[in-house]
Amino acid sequence: MHVFVNMFKHEILILIMSNYIRFELSFKNISQLENKLNFCKSNNIKYINIPCKGLIKKELFNSTINYISKYFNEFNVTYHYSLYHQYSKNKNKSYQDFLDFLKNSNTHRNYEILLVSGSNKKKNFDSIDVLAHLKKEKNLKVKLGIAFNPYLKKYYKISTERERFERKIETGLINSIWFQYGTDIKVLQDELSYLKKVVKDEKLNLFGSLFIPSKQFIARFKFRPWKEVHISEKFLYSLEKFYDFTRDLVSFYKRNNITPVIESDFSSSEKLNSVYSFLES
Repeated sequence: MHVFVNMFKHEILILIMSNYIRFELSFKNISQLENKLNFCKSNNIKYINIPCKGLIKKELFNSTINYISKYFNEFNVTYHYSLYHQYSKNKNKSYQDFLDFLKNSNTHRNYEILLVSGSNKKKNFDSIDVLAHLKKEKNLKVKLGIAFNPYLKKYYKISTERERFERKIETGLINSIWFQYGTDIKVLQDELSYLKKVVKDEKLNLFGSLFIPSKQFIARFKFRPWKEVHISEKFLYSLEKFYDFTRDLVSFYKRNNITPVIESDFSSSEKLNSVYSFLES
């Protein structure tokens, strides 16, 4: 009986967590997407993110939106819209494409949008430029998410992130902030305190990237580090320390009402259980 009660509590806890966290899907084609969406359904995962990078751009990105809207509209979806990857021909054409995308999201589909400039910002066509244009649009009611990288100043000597954030917030078009992944909780705390001072009493949803450590993840990152993603050397050479840090980061997210976004692959029962084991701790 005791074992049954514990199993029941575990299932309830997982159900609660699946309504609290978000999962980012990666795929190479619609067939892979379908498999992952069915896996999500069978595991009561309702909150998903679709990135706009790698193969997921232009035609596949647009096909994904149509496919999910038609066959899996029960999901709560946040689409990342990369101005770099969706750029087409010129700035005017690219802006009109994004405007059409926004109008579609308001009138025909139910999804949120995270606006990102992309890994290589287009000159005069990054998120700040686009938000400035959007503010001038009449009869366009839209709220967008924006990315924020807390680690740029300390680890990459890029001092413009705060200024860019303030310019984005001033547009009045922002309803969520999405924190880039990194492994310095002190820096994250300092930047979170700064953001709260800027937004004051404005209610913004907060999201934070989360990776589940593994030997494979470490090997890939060592071989090809991601641009402007800070991971401390001590975690790249000790899986146990990386585990400890991840638990600390999860605790930080919980204390500060930051919704975790799982960016690690979770599309097997074993991997999904690994995700939940960190979130339970």
